[in-house]
Amino acid sequence: MTLLHFAKLHATGNDFLVRLALDDETRPLARETAARLCDRHRGIGADGLITIGSGDPGTGADCTMTLQNADGGEAEMSGNGIRCLAWVAARAGLGTASELIVETAAGRRAVALTRDPSGEVIAADVDMGPVTLGEEDVCITVDGVEYWGDTASVGNPHLVCFVVDPDAVPVAGHGPRIELDSRFPQRTNVEFVRVHPPDVMYMRVWERGVGETLSCGTGACAAAAVAHSRGVADERVRVRVPGGELEVTLGETVRLGGPVVHVFDVDIDIDIDAAVDRRVEQTS
Repeated sequence: MTLLHFAKLHATGNDFLVRLALDDETRPLARETAARLCDRHRGIGADGLITIGSGDPGTGADCTMTLQNADGGEAEMSGNGIRCLAWVAARAGLGTASELIVETAAGRRAVALTRDPSGEVIAADVDMGPVTLGEEDVCITVDGVEYWGDTASVGNPHLVCFVVDPDAVPVAGHGPRIELDSRFPQRTNVEFVRVHPPDVMYMRVWERGVGETLSCGTGACAAAAVAHSRGVADERVRVRVPGGELEVTLGETVRLGGPVVHVFDVDIDIDIDAAVDRRVEQTS
């Protein structure tokens, strides 16, 4: 029996399974195991799975973050994911009452915590580091529709496409085609955005290795930075996504803030889960 404990949380609808593994080696679960757990029909269901490992006191990190997308593949960073991680880390007593330092594949990140009177984390604001702007005026045509956008990196790759109405974009059909375009050898996240007025952005997103999600923290940061560089957005932007609203503040680095909600805790015997899958495969 391999019993693992997970907390499920969401940040503006972007949901994650978070596993505390301070006494284990900081390794992700097997790709197929993570994908099975994130499956919304055969598993618990989530946009990604996060493993919290021990920090290094010598570097000042309270913990480490290993992120796997819903397909089980590893990713560099998730702005909403690290905010969900902060809830679990705070419950475990990591960091201080107001701040958590996390080592990620995209670098070290500081997360400021907002707690309710009982001490539970209800919101988190993370310094996402700098946004690196890339190629401008990238044009990709899908089914006769031209998408124009700029590339950017927040530790992971993005293509920010400006559209008249994000709600009218066939994200599920066109998102994966753009993600897998040959111009993106590591694939890419894709944001479909409209800014109006300058301090409000509407966004839908196709996430690499996940699909369309209700929210994307790194996507919000990339989109705000690109829009600001284009002169159409303020330095402080409310990013409205299907799952709620995020706040992005631009400067030398970019800050991402928003609510964090604990959904439930669950214990899973991943050996039994895998055995069931094997029996299904053998009889199909």
